[in-house]
Amino acid sequence: MGRRTVRPSAVISLNTGGGASAKALPYPARTPVLALDFGATSVLLTTSDSDQVSPADVEFARQLAREAASFARSVERRFHGLANGRGVA
Repeated sequence: MGRRTVRPSAVISLNTGGGASAKALPYPARTPVLALDFGATSVLLTTSDSDQVSPADVEFARQLAREAASFARSVERRFHGLANGRGVA
């Protein structure tokens, strides 16, 4: 992500676990939605306008995909090859 110029006023931490899931929901009559479910909490990501996609929406989606791939590589690197499946400290 780009460098922040302002500190966030709030931070929400959602921890993954057995019940966590992510799903892309394409819709024929509106823009897509990315659903992130964490048990009783759900986060829905969508574009700035439900009828059209802007260049900023495309750039954010690409940035999100890059950062999600980086997150996955980091998690896999911590887990890879461990017989007990508990990751490394």
